[in-house]
Parts: sequence; structure tokens; C-alpha cells
Amino acid sequence: MHCGSPDMVCETKIVAAEDHAALPGTKKDALLAAAGAMWPPLPAAPGPAAAPPEQGPLARGGAGGAEPPGGRGVCIREFRTAEQEAARRIFYDGILERIPNTAFRGLRQHPRTQLLYALLVALCFAVTRSLLLTCLVPVGLLALRYYYSRKVILAYLDCALHTDMADIEQYYMRPPGSCFWVAVLDGNVVGIVAARAHEEDNAVELLRMSVDSRFRGKGIAKALGRKVLEFAVVHNYSAVVLGTTAVKVAAHKLYESLGFRHMGASDHYVLPGMTLSLAERLFFQVRYHRYRLQLREE
Repeated sequence: MHCGSPDMVCETKIVAAEDHAALPGTKKDALLAAAGAMWPPLPAAPGPAAAPPEQGPLARGGAGGAEPPGGRGVCIREFRTAEQEAARRIFYDGILERIPNTAFRGLRQHPRTQLLYALLVALCFAVTRSLLLTCLVPVGLLALRYYYSRKVILAYLDCALHTDMADIEQYYMRPPGSCFWVAVLDGNVVGIVAARAHEEDNAVELLRMSVDSRFRGKGIAKALGRKVLEFAVVHNYSAVVLGTTAVKVAAHKLYESLGFRHMGASDHYVLPGMTLSLAERLFFQVRYHRYRLQLREE
């Protein structure tokens, strides 16, 4: 099976400017201040004062820790080797949520498929004249959609868990221009996001953004996204381009709240793990959305 760079949770390219060498510390500080002005902090949730964020030198484009609003005691910092399994668990659980979302919610994005299913239901009634059998057809179609969504997404997971998510330290922390961050609450990893450099097109991809379902709605996902935007500003990249197959409206609202502009969508995206068989074409479809955030003009 060919395993490309998967983007089921979130995949972003940051189109770099010509000069992306490491910047002096004072210039990094100035750029981070500019980033803070571009993305002002969200209002903090009421309650006791949060623990101060973990401090540390600027590294890979951001401070050692940054506390997202609404998440008391949460900090965003670089990944540590001991957190490998926790990061894999959050990624795995987040991807599994895509099975019912793609099978059922995703159907609303594909009117041609809806029309085809309606014709099959009508054909069944015309042939059998049985209301019982006709009512069973939609149930069977949805069951097949769930089966093929599960089949493809599990194949995608297997691919990811045997490539970059098998060794985060080697894949993200060691190569220049790449990094992996975690959101930590009370010593536990509750969110992840990654950035990986592509030297051939002078770009960086944002990958693997996911938050533990028990800790959503606290601003953690937005804080993770801002960490990568800071990374782009500090390393002198000119734009951020986001591609995602997310079905939930909340995911798209998150990208827009970070300043992304929707650039179009495609129904012909091939997810790693797809075989493009006739059955998959009938019962599994994803829509690939592209977003862009221009940081500065070239």
C-alpha cells in the first residue's frame, strides 16, 4: 500500500519565503510579538488563576510553552520521547471519529450520491412493489457506507501508525524545519500538532492536529494552530495553506477564526488507504477543502 503524507485530521502547507534561515533571538522575539498582535488572545475562562506556562528558550519557532485560554493549567510545548504512546492514542482516537462522520454526515456533501441512492430505492420499489424491502434499501446503503468508511480509514490509520506516528522523535523532532508539539494538562497530553518541512518546494506541512475529545471546547485546538502560525512567522514563511477532509462545521470555523480563507474544494481527493474500487466509489467519498492564510506579500 502506498502511504503518502496523510491529512485526515489536518494538513497545512506553509509556503516559505526565499530567506528562511534561523533568525537572531531578538528578531524572533519581535516576530512573535507581531504574531501575537495578528492573533490576539481569547478571553480567559472564569475560575482560579491558571498555572504559568512552561518557560524555556525559543526553539523551532516558538516559546517553550504557551497557555491556551479556557484550559486551566494547559501549556503547549515540544514533544518528548516519553509521550510517544499518548500522542499516538490521541491521533488514533481522533481518526476513528471520522468513520461515522464520513459515512453519514459526509453524505450531505455529495448530492450526486444522494440522487443515486434515491434512484436505487425507487428502482427497488418499482421491481418488488414491497414497502418493507424498499425501506430496507436505505438501511443497507448506510450500512455499506459505514463498512467502507471503516475499511478505508483503518487502512489510513495503519499506514500512519507505521510511518511518521511510529517514531515521532525521528520523523518530526530531528529533521531541520520540523517539529511536533503537545498540549499538556496536569501532566497528561491532551492535544497534538506537527509541522514538517518539504525542502523540494520550500514548504512546511502542518499535520496531525487533534485534541482529546474530553478536553475540547477549551481553546486548545486554536492554541495548537497558533503555535504553527508562530512557527511560520519566526521562520519567515510568507503564507499558510491548509488542506483538510474534515466534515464537522466546527473544524472549518476553527480555520476561519485563525485567519484562513477558503480557496475551494475537490471531490476527487484520494486518501491514503483507498483502493479506488467500484464499491469504494459508491460508498466512500471525501471532500478535500483548501484554505490559505497570507502572512505577507512576496
